[in-house]
Amino acid sequence: MERLGDILDRTVRRLPLRRRLDDYALWEIWDDTVGPAVARNAQPEKIRNGTLSVRVRAPTWMQQLQYMKDIMVEKLNQRLGREVVTNIFFVTGEFPAEAPREDSDSPAPAVDTTRLPEQELGRIEDPELRNCLRHLLLNHLRKRG
Repeated sequence: MERLGDILDRTVRRLPLRRRLDDYALWEIWDDTVGPAVARNAQPEKIRNGTLSVRVRAPTWMQQLQYMKDIMVEKLNQRLGREVVTNIFFVTGEFPAEAPREDSDSPAPAVDTTRLPEQELGRIEDPELRNCLRHLLLNHLRKRG
């Protein structure tokens, strides 16, 4: 007797939608391909005619990712084994609230903020970018201890 999964797989392969369904494998590989920092701040929303729409958390991330767009397209297609993404279109927007971590009950370790390069951070004119970098450095110091 043949397994239902095999029958469904064989049937779906014959449908013209198969290629489009394969394109959605991109969601499975996104976080690993772009890395954790980008994945926390940018997530794919849809793909249409080779253009991947990606929602980003802030305009500063959108600007940074614009510079990385060609590399991202290349890496995604390489992981997918064929050309699926030809362009990436970034939009800023809200992200759903992140689920609390399992270790969220434990207090964050104390961080020696004197190790922050406040003088260098003070040279950054954009307050949003300055605060993001300060937050990033604080998280890095917490993890390193």
